[in-house]
Amino acid sequence: MELSNGEVLISNDGATILSKMNVLHPAAKMLVELSQSQDIEAGDGTTTVVVVAGSLLEACGSLLSKGIHPMAIATSFMKAADQATKILEGISKPVDLNDRHALISAVNTCLSSKVVCQNSDILAPIAVDSVLGIIEDPLMSI
Repeated sequence: MELSNGEVLISNDGATILSKMNVLHPAAKMLVELSQSQDIEAGDGTTTVVVVAGSLLEACGSLLSKGIHPMAIATSFMKAADQATKILEGISKPVDLNDRHALISAVNTCLSSKVVCQNSDILAPIAVDSVLGIIEDPLMSI
C-alpha cells in the first residue's frame, strides 16, 4: 500500500491496513473504527471482526431489501447474540491457574496464528510465568 508521502507500507495486520486507508463511506468508517476498537481491547482478531461485521451488514442489506423492518432485524440480532452467549458459556471450561501445562497449551493455541508461532514453545512458558508472577492469589480459578 502506498502512503500519501510516497512511502510503501507492507503489513498483514488488518488494523494497520485499515487505519492507513482514506475511507469516506459511513459504514466503511464504522468498520475501521470497529477494527481499531478490537485492536485496543484484545490486540488480535481485527481482520476477523471486520469480516464478520461486513457479513452481518450484508445480511442486513438483504433483509432490508425484502422489506423487513430495521427493528425486527435489530431485535433478531440481539436474540442471536444472547443465544450465542449461552452456547459459549455452555461449552466453556474453567481455567485452573495451578495447571501450568494447560495454560501453556492455551497460550500456544493463541500464538499459532502469529508471526512468532515458530517460537511459541519458548514464548508460551514465558508469557504464562509472567502472568502467574503478578497474580495475587495463584490458587484462584478464572
